[in-house]
Amino acid sequence: MENKIYSRILSTGSALPKNCVSNSDLAEKLSREGVETSNEWILTRTGIEQRYLADETETTVSLAAQAGQQALERANLAPSEIDLIIIATTTPDNIFPSCACQVQAQLGCTNAAAFDLQAVCSGFAYSMCTADAMIKSGNFKKVMVIGAEVLSRILDWKDRTTCVLFGDGAGAVILSASDEPGILSYKMSADGVIGGKVLRTDARIDQGKIVGNPYIYMDGKAVFKAAIEKMTESGKEAMEKAGISPNQISLFVPHQANLRIMNVVTEKLGINKENMMISVNTHGNTSAASIPLALDKAVTSGRLKRGDLALLQGVGGGFTWASVLLKY
Repeated sequence: MENKIYSRILSTGSALPKNCVSNSDLAEKLSREGVETSNEWILTRTGIEQRYLADETETTVSLAAQAGQQALERANLAPSEIDLIIIATTTPDNIFPSCACQVQAQLGCTNAAAFDLQAVCSGFAYSMCTADAMIKSGNFKKVMVIGAEVLSRILDWKDRTTCVLFGDGAGAVILSASDEPGILSYKMSADGVIGGKVLRTDARIDQGKIVGNPYIYMDGKAVFKAAIEKMTESGKEAMEKAGISPNQISLFVPHQANLRIMNVVTEKLGINKENMMISVNTHGNTSAASIPLALDKAVTSGRLKRGDLALLQGVGGGFTWASVLLKY
């Protein structure tokens, strides 16, 4: 009988811009724009203490390449061993070529196919599901999955409802074909009716001009409610599909958007709050980079060890959401 193919994480990596901005630093900057806020206002509503913001020399591609290079080195792999690169991003540096193709060139992954995936804050979770399917097809053995964002370039610094939330960064994993189970189950979903109304950036380029609002718009209350509902729903489905109970989860890595949302979802899923990974306090909401940045932090700090069960969750614009249950 032919051995079944699974996908399993070989390594992780991450990259952050040089510029770390505290809530107090941000409040001072915003006051010059006529926007009043404070460390206390941001912290009590979001759990965010600081975020990293890219300067003019740092791009989605440069951050993604740094995270990918780190993952390659930790896996002790040559660039030529990567078969596929998937980059989840909402903030590509240009319309085309894709960020993935540019990262392929920078890292020297000459044997890799490459494409970008757009599912906003769910992008990394969607990409993990996609990579798992690609590996299980037998056509790919080693896939680099990166979530990378420079969200600061689409923020309206006069809109307090959004500009205090987001940060820039990139996180990467390398998935490899394995005869041992890694990704155990996942649940991907979307609702374009919700997403088209409550969370969007409408702009497009038309005949050399920006048409529409080029900044993030968010109905905070509607997103808060939908995020809790959808993350709870998909998390339960992923655990049920794998026959895993909440008390077996060693690490829960929810999308790092808002600590209040994360706490409610953890409680509703029945997962021990001590097993929830928190990086929103140091990174802010980095959209598609949120999960892999938190995952890399968990691995490098020893929070996630080989054999542990982890539940990853993304939810964001589209409206999209996904849960991935894996054995690390």
